[in-house]
Amino acid sequence: MPLINVKVIEGVFSDEQKTEIVKSLTEAMVTIEGENMRQVTWVVIDEVKSGDWAIGGQPLTTDDVLRLAAG
Repeated sequence: MPLINVKVIEGVFSDEQKTEIVKSLTEAMVTIEGENMRQVTWVVIDEVKSGDWAIGGQPLTTDDVLRLAAG
């Protein structure tokens, strides 16, 4: 039974976007493992507190990620 664990910074993705993440990742796994495994494919989205995620020693906040996404 596959478990897909996705970590994101809180407040970056809307509920609708998180639903799409779950659906898309499930579809990707079913493509690989077969339709019979859909019912036992788990996706968990963990939201990390803004500022508790760092890259290169620099904390990232929700605002930082939203600015990156906006280009």
